[in-house]
Amino acid sequence: MKVGDKAEVTRTFSARDLHDYGELSGHIIKDDYVPEPLVGALFSYLLGMELPGMGAMYLKQQTHFVNKALIGEALTAQVEITRLRPKLHLADLETSCRRVDGQLIATGRALVYVGDVKPQPANGIDQFPGRS
Repeated sequence: MKVGDKAEVTRTFSARDLHDYGELSGHIIKDDYVPEPLVGALFSYLLGMELPGMGAMYLKQQTHFVNKALIGEALTAQVEITRLRPKLHLADLETSCRRVDGQLIATGRALVYVGDVKPQPANGIDQFPGRS
């Protein structure tokens, strides 16, 4: 793991996804917009499964939504490591979600504890020495 590492996922939410979300959450979906928690879930997926990955503990997320996402449009969420704090086993990440045309839907920051994640050496230098 190193500063500048990125991961992304593209997802299209369907009317069925919104129906299921409404059933689970108790919210009534009245329009054709994807609820913000579903957009935010893309970041959760990336942090837990891709970068840093399994074993990472999600400590904090700050998200600012600047546009609404429509049902049926492809959204690409991305996370990028902006800072590593090896002594604390923390990674700071920038988060963003965009439409296919590049228009920003949401931007923000995340903080994760990476104590249980085996890092990938950057140029032969382990960013989190002393862990196996």
